Amino acid sequence: MRLYWEVAVRGFRRYTTYRAATLAGIFTNTIFGFMRAYVMLALFDAVTEVGGYDVADALTYTFLAQGLIMVAYLWGWWDVAITIRSGDVVTDFYRPFDYQAYWLAQDLGRALYHAVARGIPPFVVGMLVFDVRLPLSPLVWVAFLVSIALAATVSFAMRFMVNLSAFWLLDYRGPGRLAAALWTALSGFAVPVAFFPEGIGAVVSLLPFVALFEVPVDIFLERQSGTGAAGALLFQAGWALVLLAAGRWMLAAARRKVVIQGG
Repeated sequence: MRLYWEVAVRGFRRYTTYRAATLAGIFTNTIFGFMRAYVMLALFDAVTEVGGYDVADALTYTFLAQGLIMVAYLWGWWDVAITIRSGDVVTDFYRPFDYQAYWLAQDLGRALYHAVARGIPPFVVGMLVFDVRLPLSPLVWVAFLVSIALAATVSFAMRFMVNLSAFWLLDYRGPGRLAAALWTALSGFAVPVAFFPEGIGAVVSLLPFVALFEVPVDIFLERQSGTGAAGALLFQAGWALVLLAAGRWMLAAARRKVVIQGG
């Protein structure tokens, strides 16, 4: 465990060196948060409630989702695929660590950095300008933080499998972009899944994508409280275990018959 802790710490420290990128990301996330917030305000000028959300819920949802973008990190993570394409993955396989756990630890360190550095500032700015909700119960805050960690784990598990497709595909970025578009549409990032038509929303709410944005934000808004919050966390944890297991199966299949592009 000490090894993976150190890997996570270095995953955190790696991103602290990119200060200019962090500042640019904070600015961009905040600006898009304002753009999305005004779309929500326009919507709630016409109605008082959508899917159980009022205007304060919708604004809170918007800025929390903007803050969680780099925690879930749906787009552009090719660290594993690049090592597969270059052939460096063979060296990694010979190293004395669990390959999936190594990358998970590194990614959780990255997610923690972005949660603090790029997640909090946009929400604070939104809170200063708009009427947003804050949980009053310390237990809700604890559940929300646990939910963020589980969201990052689910996100990693999905991205890990997409990256592993590079063992079999010449162009791993194509499937990655398709997957990212699917995750964006069905995770609740663009709009809450509760805004979907009832039948579609009921199906989407059973899929792992909602564990990325919808579940953490609903816990924060106390739409899921008590046993409901516990059930939401178990939902995330269950999908995390299933997807990590699927990733291990893909990894085992790849190691049995390794096909490395360019190496």
